[in-house]
Amino acid sequence: MRRRILVADDEKSSREGLRTLLTGWGFAVDLAADGEEAVRKAVAAPPDVVVTDMIMPKLDGLELLRALQEQTPFSTVILLTAHGSIETAVAAMKEGAYDYLTKPVDIPRLRVLIEKAAEKGEALREVSTLRRRVKAVWGMGALVGASPAMREVSSQIELAAPTSAPVLLYGESGTGKELAARTVHDLSPRKTGPFVPVNCAAIAETLLESEIFGHEKGSFTGALTRRAGCFELAHGGTIFLDEIAEMSPATQAKFLRVLQDGFIRRVGGAAETQVDARVIAATNQDVTKAIEAGRFREDLYYRLNVFAIALPPLRERPEDVPLLVEAFLEEFRAKYDKRVRAVDEAVLATLRGHAWPGNVRELRNAIERAVIACTGEVVTSADLPPLGTGGGPSMPRGEMLVGADGAADAAAPTIPLKDMERQVIFRTLASVGNNKTRAAELLGISLKTLHNKLNRYRR
Repeated sequence: MRRRILVADDEKSSREGLRTLLTGWGFAVDLAADGEEAVRKAVAAPPDVVVTDMIMPKLDGLELLRALQEQTPFSTVILLTAHGSIETAVAAMKEGAYDYLTKPVDIPRLRVLIEKAAEKGEALREVSTLRRRVKAVWGMGALVGASPAMREVSSQIELAAPTSAPVLLYGESGTGKELAARTVHDLSPRKTGPFVPVNCAAIAETLLESEIFGHEKGSFTGALTRRAGCFELAHGGTIFLDEIAEMSPATQAKFLRVLQDGFIRRVGGAAETQVDARVIAATNQDVTKAIEAGRFREDLYYRLNVFAIALPPLRERPEDVPLLVEAFLEEFRAKYDKRVRAVDEAVLATLRGHAWPGNVRELRNAIERAVIACTGEVVTSADLPPLGTGGGPSMPRGEMLVGADGAADAAAPTIPLKDMERQVIFRTLASVGNNKTRAAELLGISLKTLHNKLNRYRR
């Protein structure tokens, strides 16, 4: 659609001259002979830009500006003034006018100002839309929350989403970093482009560079064809690099170059390819300590840390537990076609009092298990899985832990703790058909930790 310009001027020759000029530039133009007519027309059909004379009958330019700010807040205003009224025009800019021009009008400058003013109006509308959409999205999924900490996260996402700046998400495992990244993407101008997640901790270091940057045919054993990397797949959209601190410093250096100039080179290739992908990274590590230990490049940290968003652990926002429980009940009620509509007070008290080391992911798993187990409409304590292991499979009978006084309970384990851990891990893997990602979620540990433990067991 053509941008709409409203010209307000009490001199007919000036109005008509500006209409001829602006129409020739491709704008749709409407005219008003005084301030009151301008307000009526702006309210009936809000323009992108209002070009108004400062001195007019009924309402002057400054009064028109104030009226438009109340009635059509996304219409930007450019003032036309004589040399003797420049001070008034400057005062109007302090009240929200976009800019002013002195008469006779500098035509090239007028065109530039109108284009920029229209872009500002579009940005204001976009921000307003984003605010409404953030409020809507915030009532869905694992980012549900009305606590001060989650309102701050919402505010930061609202600021970051309209830009293409890198975002660095901090938080413990299970706090919802990927969902936050997807929310930033979905609320951004890149929302129609791809969202490509990469778990840096789940990919062997020898393959990570190829996964991210791609490779040429024959570049290494097994490279039978050319393969595009995740940056190329994310062109026009967003790439989400989870657990970025797990990258080796050498790979970090190559990644830094992509952030700086937007060019990637496939493994084994000589040519460079330009990519346009917004980068959102996440880590559950203390980056400061990782930098001090030489595991994370300081220059990469500063390049990524344009927007830093901290996802709070669930134990620091217990007031959000009832909201999350309701959201998960709704999700799993539909997924499993169950009649479950609520949890009883005892269950809610238990859930609010738990420390949730696995954070929102652990709570989600616990509610999923409870919904599956529930045979009525209300979840009771009998439906809850044992808490403390991420909502994972319960301990077999006869395998209780040592009591607080150090004495073994009657049903205490008769095997070492490391062997018990091994049994729980393999039992969990069996229960999910050897799906390691799902098993790690149920156990409340990262996928990399699970792989490391499995490697130790096989030695």
